[in-house]
Amino acid sequence: MTAGVREQPRDAGRPRPRPGSRLGLVGWLTALTVLAGVGYRLWLLGHATPPTNSDEATMGLAALHIARGEGFPVWFYGQQYMGTLEAYLAAPVFALAGPSLFGLRLPTLLLYALFLLLTWRLTLRLTGDRWFALLGVALLALGADRVVKNQLIAGGGYPEMNAAGVALALLAVDLAAGRPGWRLVRWAVWGFLAGLMLWVDPLVLPYVVATGAVLVGFRHRELRGRAGALLGAAAVLGAAPLLGHSLLTGRNPLHAVLAAGGADATASWADRLHGGLLLGPPLGMGFCGPGSCATWQLWWAYALPVLLVVAAGTAWRTLHRPPGSGGADGSPGTDGSAPRVAAAMRLALVLAAVATLGAYTLSSSSGLTPAESARYLSTLLISVPALLWPVWTLARPGPGWTAARPAALVVLVATLLTAAYATGQAALTAPATRAAEARHAELVATLRHLGVRHVRAGYWTCNRLTFASAEDVVCAVVDDTLRPGFDRYPAYRREVERAAAPAWVAPTGSPLAARLDERLGTDPGDLDLVTLDGWRIYLPRG
Repeated sequence: MTAGVREQPRDAGRPRPRPGSRLGLVGWLTALTVLAGVGYRLWLLGHATPPTNSDEATMGLAALHIARGEGFPVWFYGQQYMGTLEAYLAAPVFALAGPSLFGLRLPTLLLYALFLLLTWRLTLRLTGDRWFALLGVALLALGADRVVKNQLIAGGGYPEMNAAGVALALLAVDLAAGRPGWRLVRWAVWGFLAGLMLWVDPLVLPYVVATGAVLVGFRHRELRGRAGALLGAAAVLGAAPLLGHSLLTGRNPLHAVLAAGGADATASWADRLHGGLLLGPPLGMGFCGPGSCATWQLWWAYALPVLLVVAAGTAWRTLHRPPGSGGADGSPGTDGSAPRVAAAMRLALVLAAVATLGAYTLSSSSGLTPAESARYLSTLLISVPALLWPVWTLARPGPGWTAARPAALVVLVATLLTAAYATGQAALTAPATRAAEARHAELVATLRHLGVRHVRAGYWTCNRLTFASAEDVVCAVVDDTLRPGFDRYPAYRREVERAAAPAWVAPTGSPLAARLDERLGTDPGDLDLVTLDGWRIYLPRG
């Protein structure tokens, strides 16, 4: 080697990879966890799990009508609230492959995958900790009974709310922190999503308001110009179905929402507090088995208020540090969002969770139907990164030792194990659900074989039967006394009433079946019976 000439390294002149561009161990583990969460739900869909019902079938019928160009509904059939976004998402699938339960739920599965990826990205923005982001993804990849129902059933609003809520938070963090590039596009997307969610389901409104407050707090000057005008126009566009329908009909959708939430019913305060604060959080956030909570699974209800207070306190402390002092609690300073913006968003997510819990507890639904109405708390999953961040900062390895570290480790481990156990309980129901779906398919096939085109049945049978047959069988609702019931799509009743001799369908052992059994006999006006596994078909004689 020539004296005075320094030997160049072998990779001299090669472009160096950007920091974080390589996955590394934590990146690969995160990717595998995302695939596991999506794969688990895909396996559930293959087993027709969670079980479907006539409400989901109503959304499927709306999608079928959109795909055929027969109608473009604004609201869920039979009511004046809850937008039909899921029907519009499923309509192209139906147009290409025909109507099916799997096709109806395919968009909801994609929305869940988007929710998982956006949550990972938001967690990195808020904390800068990839291992903590992996923990959050792992928790959200699990899926107890109530959680997968909210995420997969196309019953109106729930699958899209969480993905939209996290997207609003992520956009707000980037905009508030002054992240460069595509800023006007980001403002427009935030506004459009906010307006769209007002149409789809106002349950996500606390998160719209909370993330919007962060934008106003940090970017109020920018909002006075083109950004604010664009956001407002995009919000009007997103909420156009709601606004247009209200203007044309003069109806206030807020009144319908309040009525659905139990404003017209009454429940005792003891029942509301029990259902809203004790049963609701563990059920709605995925720590309980199908339809019920064991006593030990209720521990999350006692831990949640503590987590909310601690998360709010640590975020508030960071928010009020002098600018440039850094985030001693682990807040990022180099990942594209300033520590104070990250702290403000964590505080916003905590306050949105508190508002959601408060609104649910005040409603009569929490006291009247606590197990089923826990679905109203599905948006609490958006706040998971903010809730668990202080616990993670105490539990993670680092210099020094505090008395709180063992308690923090216990909370994290108990959270994962409880959610994993509840996920296992939900998975065990899949074979039975698949068998029930097969029996329903046999019912549809038998009706087609018998040439039955019009039937009367109970509410939870009718639209499910009509959707499963792609409207080859049209059903009108009756109650258990054979009187007309609630038809979400009145055209079906009119068609059945015009039919010469509609049949009857009832689940085996139901009160409706018992009433119809009284009409079996040998007289000309009596009914003939065809029995299937789980179902009874009553055919008019003659």
